[in-house]
Amino acid sequence: MFPPDESTDARRPERQQIDARALVHHLRRLARADDPPWLHAEISRRMAERLPVIKLQPERVLQWSAFLGGSGEDLRQAYPQAAQLLVEPVPALRERSLAQHKGWWQVLRGTAKPSVSLPQQAGEGVAQLLWANMYLHLSPDPEALLKLWHRALAVDGFVMFSCLGPDSLRELRPLYEALGWGLPGPEWIDMHDVGDMLVGAGFADPVMDQERITLTWSEPDRLLADLRALGGNLSPARFAGLRSRAWRGRLLQALEGLRGPDGRLQLSLELVYGHAFKPVPKLKMAAETRVSLDQMRTMVRGAGKES
Repeated sequence: MFPPDESTDARRPERQQIDARALVHHLRRLARADDPPWLHAEISRRMAERLPVIKLQPERVLQWSAFLGGSGEDLRQAYPQAAQLLVEPVPALRERSLAQHKGWWQVLRGTAKPSVSLPQQAGEGVAQLLWANMYLHLSPDPEALLKLWHRALAVDGFVMFSCLGPDSLRELRPLYEALGWGLPGPEWIDMHDVGDMLVGAGFADPVMDQERITLTWSEPDRLLADLRALGGNLSPARFAGLRSRAWRGRLLQALEGLRGPDGRLQLSLELVYGHAFKPVPKLKMAAETRVSLDQMRTMVRGAGKES
């Protein structure tokens, strides 16, 4: 079993501060929904369109937070011969995956705390593809999570993921600030910082991309319902108490200011996509260097591919 990665780095980006306790509540609530968040299936489809550029055909695919990712059918079509493994961050989501994919998925038992370790059944290098749709922006410690993903991948395997970028829901920030309501959500990490963290975690050849989409609604109550279906406010700087009906009324009224020229309410999302490979490990040379037989075999196989 992989232990939690508790290392710290003075260069860690200041953004992406997530309330871990709120995250557990958030995941449990989403596990009770009839379906995964409505946006995730569309993002999964866009991710799957990028798979043909990767020539590797994985024998094992490890899907991180599979139920919320909503990517089962996309991955089954892309890799029909691959063994499909799932990791769920909380037991409630594991039960949903067990019920949804019983028969042709192997669902690995997760832990009560999100994103701290892999299940005991999943050894190091268990998969050639680790797929994480719309999860990295939920992690209280994205650097530790990327290191965990690196350890779960076999040499020459690759990670592919999507997440929210810092410009997501930007229209809500001045609105909340003007009303003295704290932050409407976390300050998610910039695409370039994610790329740096991939390299720091041991990945090679990271490729990062982003796109911006604008969502529109006819009425503010429908906007709020869709945002709640996507998740919740995980910022530690959010308003700490319970909200009243009067507060909701003020928010609905304030949201009217988001109407664009076409009369519809508008919110922006920044979507970040990334993929990177796990390279052959490099040995630290010293006056005397000891190499295990397994390490030597791995290095020889890697050298053969490069020649």
